[in-house]
Amino acid sequence: MNKIGICIVSHSKKLAQGVVDLISEVAKDVSLTYVGGTDEGGIGTSFAQVQAIVEANPCETVLAFFDLGSARMNMEMVADFSDKTILIQQVPIVEGAYTAAALLQAGADLDAVLAQLDELTIQK
Repeated sequence: MNKIGICIVSHSKKLAQGVVDLISEVAKDVSLTYVGGTDEGGIGTSFAQVQAIVEANPCETVLAFFDLGSARMNMEMVADFSDKTILIQQVPIVEGAYTAAALLQAGADLDAVLAQLDELTIQK
């Protein structure tokens, strides 16, 4: 298993599951945890759910990918309370997570992965 994991946070259960399905095709050895939607099955995110997937990821360093602002906000709050190193990426969720997973699977180190993700950064 790779030393760097990936966490996906989406407002939509179907979107999160789709990203995971795609990544799983190219990165069988990358630790991947995710959440999509609310406990009730609606659109949204929650601190507790994001915290649970971060803690469930066995890696001490995780690259975090999100779809919309409150998903990022919850991830930032979780990062404040976690002992893990959480590197929140401001990149398109599908392209960014897929790129990171494929590179990690191929044995790229963290610096190389971050350099590739930097090229995808969303400027706001």
